[in-house]
Amino acid sequence: MNAPALPINEESRLQCLRALNILDTPAEERFDRYTRLVKKMMDVPIALVSLVDDDRLWFKSRVGLDATEASRDISFCGHAILGHDTFVINDALNDTRFADNPLVLSEPNIRFYAGVPLVYSDASALGTLCVIDTQPRELSKEQLEVLEDIAALVTRELEVVQLAVLDDLTGIANRRGFRLLTQKSLDICYREEIASSLVFFDLNGFKKINDRFGHAEGDRALVNFANLMKRSFRCCDVFARLGGDEFVVFLTGTDKEEAQRIVREFSKELKAANEKSKRGYNIVFCSGVVEIDLENACTIDGLLDMADTIMYENKYLSCEDP
Repeated sequence: MNAPALPINEESRLQCLRALNILDTPAEERFDRYTRLVKKMMDVPIALVSLVDDDRLWFKSRVGLDATEASRDISFCGHAILGHDTFVINDALNDTRFADNPLVLSEPNIRFYAGVPLVYSDASALGTLCVIDTQPRELSKEQLEVLEDIAALVTRELEVVQLAVLDDLTGIANRRGFRLLTQKSLDICYREEIASSLVFFDLNGFKKINDRFGHAEGDRALVNFANLMKRSFRCCDVFARLGGDEFVVFLTGTDKEEAQRIVREFSKELKAANEKSKRGYNIVFCSGVVEIDLENACTIDGLLDMADTIMYENKYLSCEDP
């Protein structure tokens, strides 16, 4: 048996998948209707919308299978996401990669598999729409086209999820996405007593950039700031554009003192980027840092309010103008 390799963009692929906040969510009719449809049209016992996490497959929609997830290292879908073309195994027993696979030798006794990668906007294959049979078979050209067309509809549904949680301009999480993503991290921090902090950013003099250089340049400033956040913070941190010129980051496993050090380092990186760009203006910010109180649970909105208040106190004391 050959375990699937990792895609070359595995880290960004996982970030994209998790940013959707779709893993371990309840079944939804908008996905289930496609698995029912493809099961019927392909005349197969099993159809799945499978999302490939770091060590598992999780099934957003499934027909004909009781399991809600499976191990990635024995999966067919793990192989399917390595490319963008439909991955077809006509008879698993005649394929050295799968002949001794537990999924072939025991339940669900896979003999035939066809999986269409769900390729996202950044070219990441997040999972598959796949059909499975317990008998060897081949799909006609017309059947493959139908399967691929339906997979395109499933991908569109995932894109709708993205639009609800990502900021259109910068491509990072929006306020709704931040709430959804951070709530899970916050719950874990309170339960496991993990020190963590929230940092609220406000860009100084942003209106002056718009007034002097135009709104298109103002948009570029916001995108540049968001891109620096992507490069500077850890993949386990949750950052977002809340709206306008306000940004936020939730730093897991980070007390207030360490968070303030991280903000200072981020400020140095921003200063270096300003000097290199020579745009005629500088992007600068004020920030407010609040550490979660492990003795007294607080909501995300409560933490945002506290950090916002601290940020404004700092703003009129020491923050520079661009």
